[in-house]
Amino acid sequence: MTSQTKLTIADVISQNLTEQIIQGTLLPDEKLRQDHIARTFEVSHVPVREALLRLQARGLVVNVPRRGVRVAPLAASDMREILEMRLALEQVALRHSVPNLTSEQVQTAEAALLACDAADDILTWEYENRRFHHAILAGCAMPRMLAEIDDLQALAARHLLASWRKSWVMRVDRDHRAIMVAIARKDIALAVSLLQRHLARFA
Repeated sequence: MTSQTKLTIADVISQNLTEQIIQGTLLPDEKLRQDHIARTFEVSHVPVREALLRLQARGLVVNVPRRGVRVAPLAASDMREILEMRLALEQVALRHSVPNLTSEQVQTAEAALLACDAADDILTWEYENRRFHHAILAGCAMPRMLAEIDDLQALAARHLLASWRKSWVMRVDRDHRAIMVAIARKDIALAVSLLQRHLARFA
């Protein structure tokens, strides 16, 4: 979710637009005008184009001939593919992560877990939920896989917010705690099984 490297202007724009798309501030099929974005961030069109290309690669925007760059549509069928990919990739990442998690990474996961449980609105809960899932996988030392998983989690978060916004209620996530207990015990098989069950609940 965060990086120790210095952010470029394109990074900042990409992250800002990503959160707006996930949260539904930018709606499906809404046109993203480069000139408007450039004025908003007080930059040239160059970093805006770079940011939009990144979002297109991540599946958050589409470039429609004669209609320009637009927020990607939300299709229910996409969620099944996203879930299947997460189930496949996150279990591999977790298997490699559990034995190698640093104390700092475990602390980050624990902080995200507590913040997720304490969240009193769905936007905070969703952000902390993503932070938790990112943290428990951080020890795998597979940057390409983690980047792909981050993209999938962003896409899943967008669908989740669109469908759960009205029905969401504050709650304690027992799956998160159980996963953390398994991680503390270095019980890789149990941690993976719990994660798979947890993700399957979003089907």
